[in-house]
Amino acid sequence: MIMLLYIDPGTGSMLFSVLIGAAATLFFLAKALVLKLKLIFSGRKGELVVDKSYKPYVIYCEDKRYWTVFKNILDEFEKRQTEVTYLVSKEDDPVFAQNYKYVKTEVIGEGNRAFAKLNMMSAGIILMTTPGLQVYQLKRSKNVKHYCHILHASTDATMYRLFGLDYFDSVLCTGDYQFEDIRALEKMRGLPQKELVTVGSPYLDTLKEKMKSIPEEKKEAFTVLVSPSWGKSALLSLYGEKLLDPLSQSGFKIIVRPHPQSRISENDVLERLQKRYESNKNVEWDFERDNIYSMKKSDIMISDFSGIIFDYTFLCDKPVMYAAADLDLKPYDAYDLDHEIWQFRMLKKMGIEIKESDFADIKNVIQNATDSAELSHARAQAKAEAWQHEGEAGKLTADFMINKLNSLNGGSL
Repeated sequence: MIMLLYIDPGTGSMLFSVLIGAAATLFFLAKALVLKLKLIFSGRKGELVVDKSYKPYVIYCEDKRYWTVFKNILDEFEKRQTEVTYLVSKEDDPVFAQNYKYVKTEVIGEGNRAFAKLNMMSAGIILMTTPGLQVYQLKRSKNVKHYCHILHASTDATMYRLFGLDYFDSVLCTGDYQFEDIRALEKMRGLPQKELVTVGSPYLDTLKEKMKSIPEEKKEAFTVLVSPSWGKSALLSLYGEKLLDPLSQSGFKIIVRPHPQSRISENDVLERLQKRYESNKNVEWDFERDNIYSMKKSDIMISDFSGIIFDYTFLCDKPVMYAAADLDLKPYDAYDLDHEIWQFRMLKKMGIEIKESDFADIKNVIQNATDSAELSHARAQAKAEAWQHEGEAGKLTADFMINKLNSLNGGSL
């Protein structure tokens, strides 16, 4: 008789965490024993034995789409001739197209394989965009002095899944406004205060420079960029044909750029919609890694609650329209706050809300959308608050990492 056993994902995650925890404990015990034996047999009792696996500066990039976050930081380490270890998931990461001398790249795989490596690291400081440290499979290594999270969006730091930032030692922010809500959650949850430092937005700095190199195209038609988030409350899943049908018949050029996660979590929705408009020459789909090409081509954006609204606003200074949805905040840190978060408050000031009842007449709604002085002022205000130290994020992040490790080492590297 063949028996089939099923383990649900939550239990599987818990079992993996237990196994990794046990493996990490055994690993560090064995490591300590080896170092002690080396001292005994060498006859140099009391001397420091160097841990050869130790790396002073480590940056973990879980997916190549975060290359724009780390490029300027790596460039800064390279310019300073300071060695940094860059951990990536796959061999096709963009870092391999660079001619770095001081950036030492290692491929550590994805998911549990990567976490197993990270959980046993020996390092001074580790920088990452990955949230959830000490919550799921990603655990703090006993041989890492400092864990630093860098925000990969200029929107609220509380829009991570629950406890996303709780167990980091520091968080590098894009704007000072992000401090308040992080501090509120620390106080509410009885957590020690993390070090919060505003360094700006490395990925916006990178995209700004890259956009300058994109040649101007001859405009053939007014272009609307539809660029939503993903999930049941997001534009494509919630409305789909109700919005795209009238848009496709408007005579405008329509670029639909789904969120990268949509290809994973709601690919059936994308396949259905792509098939529906495959013969419509006005509708174009964008699955490129960088969003800047579509942003530069377009005249206006339609989105939902996606952070790309702020990228578009800060980089292009063009009007945005948004379809408000009842976003369930329960899975997010923002749910525990007693006030509306910054990005929702700001969106109401700088964006033009559209409702489902507007979809049938969307052409006229777009044509009548005016880019008023009030909207322009609100966009400038949002940029000033959320993208500080423009053009300096790579330098300031490298400064923080180097100065932090120097202080942890008692003032000497």
